[in-house]
Amino acid sequence: MITSQTATRLAWGHSALRLVVDVSPDGPVSVASLSDGEPDHPARAAQPLVELLTPGTGRAHVSNRFSETVVGRRLVYQGSEQNRDGNWHLLRIDLLDEDTGLGAEVFFRSADGVAACQVWTRVTNHGPEPVLLLAVTSFAAGFAGGPVDTLDVVQGDSEWLGEGRWSRRRLRDGAAVDLSLPLHGQDGRGGLDVVSTGTWSTGRKLPTGGLVDRDGGQAWLWQIEHNGAWRWEVGERRDGAYLALLGPTDLDHQWRRRLEPGGSFTTVPVSVAVSSAGLDGAAAALTAHRRAIVRPHPDRAALPVVFNDYMNTLMGDPTTAKLLPLIDAAASVGAEVFCVDAGWYDDGGTWWDSVGEWQPSQTRFPHGIEEVLAHIRRRGMVPGLWLEPEVIGVRSPMADKLPAEAFWQRDGVQVVEHGRYHLDLRHPRAVAHLDQVVDRLVEELGVGYFKLDYNVNPGAGTDLHADGVGAGLLAHNRAHLAWLDGVLDRHPELILENCASGGMRMDYALLSRMQVQSTSDQQDFLRYPPIAVAAPMSVLPEQSASWAYPQPEMSDEEFAFAVCTGMLGRLYLSGRLDAMRDDQLDAVRAAVRVHHEIRADLATAGPLWPLGLPRWDDSWLSLALRSADATYLGVWRRPGNGGDAVLDRETVLDRETVLARETVLALPHLVGRQIEIETLYPRHLPEWTCRWDAATGLLTVAPTGTEPVAARFIRLRPI
Repeated sequence: MITSQTATRLAWGHSALRLVVDVSPDGPVSVASLSDGEPDHPARAAQPLVELLTPGTGRAHVSNRFSETVVGRRLVYQGSEQNRDGNWHLLRIDLLDEDTGLGAEVFFRSADGVAACQVWTRVTNHGPEPVLLLAVTSFAAGFAGGPVDTLDVVQGDSEWLGEGRWSRRRLRDGAAVDLSLPLHGQDGRGGLDVVSTGTWSTGRKLPTGGLVDRDGGQAWLWQIEHNGAWRWEVGERRDGAYLALLGPTDLDHQWRRRLEPGGSFTTVPVSVAVSSAGLDGAAAALTAHRRAIVRPHPDRAALPVVFNDYMNTLMGDPTTAKLLPLIDAAASVGAEVFCVDAGWYDDGGTWWDSVGEWQPSQTRFPHGIEEVLAHIRRRGMVPGLWLEPEVIGVRSPMADKLPAEAFWQRDGVQVVEHGRYHLDLRHPRAVAHLDQVVDRLVEELGVGYFKLDYNVNPGAGTDLHADGVGAGLLAHNRAHLAWLDGVLDRHPELILENCASGGMRMDYALLSRMQVQSTSDQQDFLRYPPIAVAAPMSVLPEQSASWAYPQPEMSDEEFAFAVCTGMLGRLYLSGRLDAMRDDQLDAVRAAVRVHHEIRADLATAGPLWPLGLPRWDDSWLSLALRSADATYLGVWRRPGNGGDAVLDRETVLDRETVLARETVLALPHLVGRQIEIETLYPRHLPEWTCRWDAATGLLTVAPTGTEPVAARFIRLRPI
């Protein structure tokens, strides 16, 4: 552990992480350096470590930024404490604003040997009068790297069917244009504000972002670990670039918190990974950190292959007659979990606004769903069910069985979104209802896997028993996490899949608890690869479930293309296995065998992007996962690249498209090494031509067939 302190500097960390904090009495307490070890990379900006906004103090200069609040500038260092808890290095820094009586405790923790830290802030009112909080940063700092002119910002957009669309651009290109700030003697007013509202934490913007010094290689990559509303911002001060990470705010989310004397408020946690080896190095550090913060669970060692009956298969219309042959086919290819998706509770065919009791249908399963679940177990698989626990349909009998206070409200009116009421998990009756549902399905029906979906985004929150609608949402978000903790405490082997219309809640408040993440609802197999390739920026490979849904009508290359989309993560199968030819079933079976062989490696591997972060219409896409002894490489070729062809199956098959015949993949970690190149999947189709240049670390790959759609999954091992 690194521990030292002078009159003006506090140092903390370990072999992979070094934090230096300026605690001098004549300036704001600020991060002086945050790096992956010696030497220090000094922060240029003396950005206050904590920004705290109240209506009675405001900002030091007019802006909507969370930089240079009056209280943030006035907070004075009071002391610190450093400890060790198992593998975790701990630090607490105590600050105080004497004028308001507000104290701030900033907590850092970092896993030994990992170049990342988790941070949160607790504010306490030590004064005699109530204080209204409008915003509190979880973490704020000047970037410890080069000047603004050399910085790139990395950010991700998202939406239903189009998750994880990343961009990297110069910070000067719009977010922080050169305004000659030193000439004017003031900080800027603008910057890049990335904000998510409502309950879909990754519905439009991603809580992960980064700054990279193009010249020096220093990179930060961060994530806000919250299942609700959040904000991150980067901008330019006169002394350099700064970063501020927050949960909900009054400005963006109608959040406020009234602190009575002695009262406290704790922000949402955030994490920051650092590297002197650029974006790939920071991504590797954040990947290692995510592994450190996730809840221990038997699934992390087993990583079972899942078959789900929904995507491009039963599509929410399960019956005994349809399921039994699918179960047999899934078992025959080696699936280890079989999940019955939506519709298992429906007797009438229009179930959307009647959900909530979660009782099995009698019409779909004439001999009861028990017959289906027992057949899954007899075939050696764990039975799973789809569940959307947080909503109650407006036509559901449960809507009248629970009190009004168990639902979200606005000015006394129950909130309705898309035909559903929203449970308020602060209320004990709402929690008791969900506990009864889960315990019944687990203990009476033997369910061992739940796909927990969430298909509404009902606005800013609830104002019932809250300081404001945003405060109600935050309290509900935290109650939701407590409910998940309780479920797993009672059923420690139960596997929980996180889904919200695909990847609309792909955050590490939820993923630190849940075992599997659905990356998308995208049904077009040609559109899915950029989502799967980008996923490790947001989620661990071993949690990342990208649908592999081959179909009987596909060509051999299309079939392999669809399967490869799921190989570099948790293999998550669907498709009409029950209608496939024997050779097609053999192809799925081969993919499952490969995944069984490599899954232990995937659970320790870090991501690399040999072609850079994917663009939505790229013709060539690639993701690599680097483990201790091998690099696993996925490569996809399809029509695209900004419109050279429309990405639909008819166009691909019915017209000629001009495609690059080869692509060059950058693998700098293998420079100077001779390597063995092995195609793991598909082995039954022609191998691609591969040319390795050890001097440059460049691998050139070229398909040998003529189909415009093709993919390969390759293992590289140094000789």
